[in-house]
Amino acid sequence: MEFGISTACFYPEELLTVIENLAQHRIKCTEIFVNTFSECYETTAEKIRNITQASGMTVTSVHPFTSGYEHILLFSDYCQRFEDSIEFYKNYFHFANSVGAKIVVLHGDKRFADSGGIPDEVYFERYHRLYCTAQSMGITVGQENVNAFRSQNPAFIRKMRNYLGNDVSFVFDIKQAVRAGYSPYEMCEAMGDRIVHMHINDNNVVQDCMLPGRGTMDYDRLLHQMKQQNFQGRAVIEVYHRHFQNISEIVQSCRCLERDFGNL
Repeated sequence: MEFGISTACFYPEELLTVIENLAQHRIKCTEIFVNTFSECYETTAEKIRNITQASGMTVTSVHPFTSGYEHILLFSDYCQRFEDSIEFYKNYFHFANSVGAKIVVLHGDKRFADSGGIPDEVYFERYHRLYCTAQSMGITVGQENVNAFRSQNPAFIRKMRNYLGNDVSFVFDIKQAVRAGYSPYEMCEAMGDRIVHMHINDNNVVQDCMLPGRGTMDYDRLLHQMKQQNFQGRAVIEVYHRHFQNISEIVQSCRCLERDFGNL
C-alpha cells in the first residue's frame, strides 16, 4: 500500500509552498485540498505538475473547498442550483485531470431526510448524476464519511452502496467515523469493495484525531480488513495543523506507515 500526506494538514499555508515542501521530503503521493477558486486555474495546475513530475510525487485526489456548501449546491430542493453546480464541479474534474488525480472527494448533505432534507433516494440519484458526469471526464467522485453529514452513518453508506451498486465510490476517513461515534471497522465494512481512497489518522480515548502512530488505532486489523475488501487505492495522512509542530513529524509518521504496511 502506498502512503502520502494531504496538503490540508498544513492549512493555511499556501498550496504551492506545501506541495514544494512535500516534494522536497520525497513524499510519494498527496491529496490536494483546493482552498480557493483560482487554485483550479490552469496556471496553478501547470506549476503543480512541474513540481510533482520533477519529484515523482503522485496527486491521487482533489478535495474541493466547497465541501461545506454541498448541501446547498448539490443537495437542496432547488433543482436549477443543482444543475448549475454540476457544471461548476466540472472545474474540479478538469483540475484533477490537469494535475494527474483520478478522485474528487465529496462530503455531501448536512441535512438528514428525517429533519427536512431530501429523501435518501433523491440524494443517491443526485450523487449518481455527479458521478456519471465525472466518469465521462475520467474522474471518480468518492463519497466520504463525514461527521455531522448524512454520510456519517454506516447504515446510510450501506444503503447508498446497495442502491447504486457499482456506480458508487467511497473515501474512508478514520477520524470522521470516530467523531460520529461509529466504529471505523464498521464504516469500512459498510463501504465494502467500493473504497477508492483513504484518509488515515489515529485516535485514543481522549483525542479523535492524531498523527498515525500516536494513538491506539489497530492499523494491522483495519488495513488487512481493507485488503480483504479489495482496497487497491492509496492512503494519505489527514490531520490538522495543531496536531504536529513541524513537517518532520508528519513525514516521520508517513515513513513509519510505509515501513510497517508498505508491503500490504
